[in-house]
Amino acid sequence: MSGLEGLRAIVTGGASGIGLATARLLAERGAAVAVLDLDPSGVPAPLLALKADVCDDASVRAAVDDAADRLGGLDIVVNNAGIGAQGTVEDNPDDEWRRVLDVNVLGMVRTARAALPHLRRSAHAAIVNTCSIAATAGLPQRALYSASKGAVLSLTLAMAADHVREGVRVNCVNPGTADTPWVGRLLDAADDPEAERAALNARQPMGRLVTADEVAEAVVYLASPAAASVTGTALAVDGGMQGLRLRPAAGS
Repeated sequence: MSGLEGLRAIVTGGASGIGLATARLLAERGAAVAVLDLDPSGVPAPLLALKADVCDDASVRAAVDDAADRLGGLDIVVNNAGIGAQGTVEDNPDDEWRRVLDVNVLGMVRTARAALPHLRRSAHAAIVNTCSIAATAGLPQRALYSASKGAVLSLTLAMAADHVREGVRVNCVNPGTADTPWVGRLLDAADDPEAERAALNARQPMGRLVTADEVAEAVVYLASPAAASVTGTALAVDGGMQGLRLRPAAGS
C-alpha cells in the first residue's frame, strides 16, 4: 500500500473503537491525524485531540478549521462518529429517531460540509464514511439503526457523484458486527452474554466478530493513494454476511 506521508487527516468519533483504530493506523502510515470527539481526553499521542459535537454545526466547523490550521491543510476525512439503537419500528420514540439520524447522518453532513473547502485545495482528497452491513441486509431489532446507515450509503453515492470532478473521492466501509465497546455494552446487558456473543459470531459466515483493526485497514485503503481510482464504492468488511449464503454445517 502507498504511504500516507505528508497527508493530513481528521477522524470523527476517533477516541475509541473503529475510529481510534483508524486514527492510529493513519498515523502509523505517515499521516498527521486529528481526532474529533465529544470526549477526546484519552486520545494518545501523536494524535491531535480536538473536542467536537457532530450535532452542533458551529462546533464542527470550529474543530475542522482548527484541525486544518494546525495540520497545515486537510486531505482525508473519516466520518466515523455514530451511535447505535435497538428495536423494531414500533420500539423507538420520535426523539430517539431524531437523535440517531442527527448523529449518524447529519453529523456526516456537517463534517463534510465544513471540510470540503479544505479538501478542494488538496491534491489527494478523500472522504470515507463508516456505514454498516445494516444498510444492505435486513437485521432483526435494528430498524432505526438500519435506516440511518441506509441513508449513509445513499449519501456516500450522492457525494461521490457531486464531488468527483472536484477531485474529491467519497467511499464508505460496511462493517459487519464488530468487536467494539458499543457491542460489548450490548452483550453485557443481555440476559445471557455468552449465548448472545455466540449468536453474533455464528451469523457471520467466518464464525467470529469483525475486529476494529480489520475495519481500519479498509478505511485506510480507501483513504490512501492506492485507491486513487476508487470512488462511490461500499467496501464490506463483514465476514461474508453480505454476499455469502452457506449451507448449514454438517450435523447442525
